[in-house]
Amino acid sequence: MNAESSPPGAGGMKRRLGLSDAVVIGLGSMIGAGIFAALGPAAEAAGSGLLLALALAAVVAYCNATSSARLAARYPQSGGTYVYGRERLGDFWGYLAGWAFVVGKTASCAAMALAVGAYLWPDQIHAVAMAAVVALTAVNYTGVQKSALLTRAVVTVVLTVLAVVVVTALTSAHADSARLDIGPDTTAAGLFQAAGLLFFAFAGYARIATLGEEVRDPARTIPRAIPIALGIALAVYALVAVAVLTLLGPRGLADATAPLSDAARATGADWLVPTVRIGGAVAALGSLLALILGVSRTTLAMARDRHLPHVLAAVHPRFGVPHRAELAVGAVVTVLAATTDVRGAIGFSSFGVLAYYAVANASAWTLTEEEGRPNRLIPAIGLTGCATLAFALPTSTVVSGAAVLVLGAVLYGLRRVTTASSNDSH
Repeated sequence: MNAESSPPGAGGMKRRLGLSDAVVIGLGSMIGAGIFAALGPAAEAAGSGLLLALALAAVVAYCNATSSARLAARYPQSGGTYVYGRERLGDFWGYLAGWAFVVGKTASCAAMALAVGAYLWPDQIHAVAMAAVVALTAVNYTGVQKSALLTRAVVTVVLTVLAVVVVTALTSAHADSARLDIGPDTTAAGLFQAAGLLFFAFAGYARIATLGEEVRDPARTIPRAIPIALGIALAVYALVAVAVLTLLGPRGLADATAPLSDAARATGADWLVPTVRIGGAVAALGSLLALILGVSRTTLAMARDRHLPHVLAAVHPRFGVPHRAELAVGAVVTVLAATTDVRGAIGFSSFGVLAYYAVANASAWTLTEEEGRPNRLIPAIGLTGCATLAFALPTSTVVSGAAVLVLGAVLYGLRRVTTASSNDSH
C-alpha cells in the first residue's frame, strides 16, 4: 500500500497538499513574521544599512533553501533537518537540529501570538495572544487541509494590504528617497546583527520541508515550492522596506512599535491605519498557524525516535494529524505568550533556527552528485553564514541560545546512557 492511500490509523499521514498549498504555507509563515515583526528590531541594529542587511539575510536564506530543497527531495518525511541530519551526519546532529528547531520555533510562535495582540488590542496584548494560540491549535487539530485553506485566505488578505501600503507610501508627498541613503550609523557588526534578526523572517520555508509526509509527490513538489515561496517573500520584503524607509527613515522605523501603521499615518492617509492594523493581525495569525503546524511535525518525528516522549508520536485516526504533539506545542506557546516580549522572542528564535540550518547545510555538503547535491559553494556559504549571523546576535541572545543547545546535548547524552544501562541489564 502506498503513502497516498495508507490509512491514518496505520501511523502515517495523508498526502493532501499540492504545490500551491506548500507555497502558500511557506508564504504564510514568512510574510507575517518579516513585515510586521522583524523590520523594527533590524532597523535598530543596521540603521540606514537596513536594505543591505536584508540582502545579506536573503543570500544566507537562499543557500539554506537550496540545501533544504535538495535534502527534502531525498528524504520526503516529516521532520525536516531533524531527519536530514540524522541520515547524513548521525543521530546526534539530527537530534540537535530538531531540538534547535522546536525550541527556536516555539519562541517564534510566541512572538507571532504577541504580534497579534499588539495589532488588535495593545492594552490586552498577552490575553489576545493566548486566545490566538488556543484558536489556531484547534484549527490545526482538525486537519492540515483546513490549515492550508485558511493560510491561503490569510496570504491573500495580507498581500493586498501590503500592496495598498506600498503604493500609498511611494506616491505620498511625504516620501523622501534621501532616507534610503546609507550613512555613518551603519557598521559591519550592526549589519550582521540585523541580518540575523531578519533571518527570522525568511525561515518560513522550513514549514514546507517539515510537511514531507503530507505533500503529494514530495520529491518534485518540495524543491519547487521552497524557492518560489522564498522569492515571493524577498520581493515583498524589499518593496515594503523601501516604502516604509522613505516615510519614517531608519530611526523612525527602529522606534516604531507598529511600523506599517506608523508609515500609513505618515502618508496622511488616516483611513489606511485601521486597515493596516487588521492586516498586521491577520499576517501574524497566518504565521502563527504555519509555525504551530511545523513545530508539531518536528515534535512528531522526534517523538517517533523517542528523543521526546513517545506519547507525542500519535496520529489522530480521523483527522490524520499529530494531535498530541499539536496540543503539547499549543500549551507551551500559550504559557510563553503570557510571559515573554516580541523582540526577545525574535532574537532567541533566530539563534535556534540558524543552528538548525547550519546542520542542514552540513548535511547537504555530504550529498553525492547522484543524490542531487547542489554546487558545493552553496552549503559552504550557508553554513558559514548561519554561524556568522548566529553569533552576531545580541550577546544575551547568544548566551541563552547556546545554553539551550548545551542543555539539549546533555539531555541526549543522559538518554543514551540510560538506554545503554537498560540494555545491559537485560
